[in-house]
Amino acid sequence: MKPLSLLIEILIILGVTIKTIKAEEHNKRQKERNVTTQVSVNEIKQYLSHILEQRTSSNVINKRENLLEKKKNQRKIRIKGIQNKDILKRNKNHLQKQAEKNFTDEGDQLFKMGIKVLQQSKSQKQKEEAYLLFAKAADMGNLKAMEKMADALLFGNFGVQNITAAIQLYESLAKEGSCKAQNALGFLSSYGIGMEYDQAKALIYYTFGSAGGNMMSQMILGYRYLSGINVLQNCEVALSYYKKVADYIADTFEKSEGVPVEKVSLGQLHLIGRKGLDQDYYKALHYFLKAAKAGSANAMAFIGKMYLEGNAAVPQNNATAFKYFSMAASKGNAIGLHGLGLLYFHGKGVPLNYAEALKYFQKAAEKGWPDAQFQLGFMYYSGSGIWKDYKLAFKYFYLASQSGQPLAIYYLAKMYATGTGVVRSCRTAVELYKGVCELGHWAEKFLTAYFAYKDGDIDSSLVQYALLAEMGYEVAQSNSAFILESKKANILEKEKMYPMALLLWNRAAIQGNAFARVKIGDYHYYGYGTKKDYQTAATHYSIAANKYHNAQAMFNLAYMYEHGLGITKDIHLARRLYDMAAQTSPDAHIPVLFAVMKLETTHLLRDILFFNQFTTRWNWLKLDNTIGPHWDLFVIGLIVPGLILLLRNHHG
Repeated sequence: MKPLSLLIEILIILGVTIKTIKAEEHNKRQKERNVTTQVSVNEIKQYLSHILEQRTSSNVINKRENLLEKKKNQRKIRIKGIQNKDILKRNKNHLQKQAEKNFTDEGDQLFKMGIKVLQQSKSQKQKEEAYLLFAKAADMGNLKAMEKMADALLFGNFGVQNITAAIQLYESLAKEGSCKAQNALGFLSSYGIGMEYDQAKALIYYTFGSAGGNMMSQMILGYRYLSGINVLQNCEVALSYYKKVADYIADTFEKSEGVPVEKVSLGQLHLIGRKGLDQDYYKALHYFLKAAKAGSANAMAFIGKMYLEGNAAVPQNNATAFKYFSMAASKGNAIGLHGLGLLYFHGKGVPLNYAEALKYFQKAAEKGWPDAQFQLGFMYYSGSGIWKDYKLAFKYFYLASQSGQPLAIYYLAKMYATGTGVVRSCRTAVELYKGVCELGHWAEKFLTAYFAYKDGDIDSSLVQYALLAEMGYEVAQSNSAFILESKKANILEKEKMYPMALLLWNRAAIQGNAFARVKIGDYHYYGYGTKKDYQTAATHYSIAANKYHNAQAMFNLAYMYEHGLGITKDIHLARRLYDMAAQTSPDAHIPVLFAVMKLETTHLLRDILFFNQFTTRWNWLKLDNTIGPHWDLFVIGLIVPGLILLLRNHHG
């Protein structure tokens, strides 16, 4: 058994509610466990030295306490003795509180060390080391560490998924006021994963989680009020929830005043850590310097960015940033121009000068750089050095938002929410705020969910996608539904999978996913998770065909018109829809070819062989009895080989 698995099992058995355990009992348990971690040697030495001091201090305190107790028993009960008793009681309480404080501080140290190791981890082994520290801190009653361990149990980090244990831990944490635990219990109740399926209870948990400041709960409630999921649809309430989260995310973006990174060079990939490359500022600088020497204006601009922000490879230096931004700008580089604009706008390394900033932002914006477009919009919106002009602010925010600039989207949402410079629109504001909220750090779960699925850990992947789906991510709704309908997951009963998948396909379809709309049609056509209903199936196929021009929906609808399933039989409309499907998607050519051949052959036989109503009925009945109800497919099977032979002879 792995060390992490062993620790988790021990935590489960103990109930992980050890917040008030005495320091002596903890010391004994720590010796018995004898778990070590491979963090950096210096950190371990420093940490152990600190713990040793605490242990020595604790021993001295315990000796003093025992001595005082002994003296107290030897004294006679007098007025002076009563006073001594009060003093001893106060001393005992003080010593106990001190021991508990030392115990708590030690847990905090372990948790912080675990966070540090996790942030710097570049391998699975290092991540496991971080969770060993979290496990030890959780064992000492550290609530944040307990939350980390509960998440590990729920999401199956490092192959130790145990939903039952996670729920027990979350319930314990919820009693302590953990808003993260409230959110997790709401999520599990909403799907019926390890708990009773109860939407009312889920709503209560989410409400408490949101009140405690949990942003996932706020996003979930925002999405529920936007879509009317188990609550009355209310755009204004949705707006209030989404705004809270969007304000936080926008604040984090605004603190990053540097130049954003494009997906271009090897240096940039090392700078941000993408496409399988670890973040490495030294390598990034190496590649940028090499490219800059070769004359790359982009590389010059990114060296300027590194000096503007400062990192492990280069110290923060506004003068050097100005130098490299100027070199890039002299070549007409939009990123360099924008960088100079930022320096003048914030007065970094140069005197604050809004006029100069405006000039450089305009030049970069003309070259289509979205961050410069946003900065122009912000200057007009806030009146920084120029007259406020909300129409121009809206124009530049809109231009930048078309390239996905997050702050531009945020300010557009703000304008629509307040009716500043535009006609107020709650719905538009909510949709824009929702887009900003979906850029939060929780979106990283898409990556971990994907790798879990790829590694065959279906349950872990499903739980992560399902949480994102609950938060309103349309892609996660589709992915969760796909996993559920495959029936490979084990965390839900088989009979619940199709109904839950249908619910998720429906939510994705409402958000504009054409494939999801087709899937809803399929579920009603075949009776997956619901009753067979051809009419409802045809309705959903029609929406996907007419609104999204989906070839699969056109084909399915054509088949239904051909056979009169749920709609009035119409051969001409069936032919037209088959043709439209072939024109819409090259992949539909072959299926459409066979479908049209079958349709034409069937009606050719009708015209040639059955010349009156009586004969028609008799012969159709005879064919149905002899060959079966799908005799038309049998006929196609005979015709196709004949056509192939004719084509071969023709080319021969």
